[in-house]
Amino acid sequence: MNGTEKVVKHLEMTQAVINRLGRNSFLLKSWSMTILVAAMILIARENRQNQYFVLVLFLPVAGFWILDGYFLWQERLFRYVYDEIRQQTDTDFKMDLGKHKGESKCSWISAIFSVTLIIFYLIEVLFVGAIAHFLN
Repeated sequence: MNGTEKVVKHLEMTQAVINRLGRNSFLLKSWSMTILVAAMILIARENRQNQYFVLVLFLPVAGFWILDGYFLWQERLFRYVYDEIRQQTDTDFKMDLGKHKGESKCSWISAIFSVTLIIFYLIEVLFVGAIAHFLN
C-alpha cells in the first residue's frame, strides 16, 4: 500500500468516527425528546398535578444537553484531524486530538453552547417550564 492509499484509508477511518459521533448526537436528541414526552404523558395520565415532579425533568434535559455537547466537541476535534490528514502524502494512522484542543470552537463549553444545541435544548427547557407553570 503506497502513501496515497494509506491517506485515503486513514480519511475513511476518520470519516467513520465523525459519522458515528453525529449519529450518537442524533440518538441523544431523539432519546431526550422521547423521555420528555413520555414523562409528560405519565403526568397527564396519572393526574400528577405536582409542579415539582415536572421540574425534575430539567435534570435529564441538562444531562442530555451536556452529553450532546461532548459528542459535538469530539466531532469538531475529529474534523480538524480529518483536515490535517487530507493534506498529508503519507500517514502513520494516528488520530491525535490533543494538539487540536486549542483551535477555535474546540472546547466542551463552546460545543455545549453552540447555536444548534442551544436552540434544541432551550425549546425543551421552555416546554418543561411552560408545563410546570400551567400546573401551578
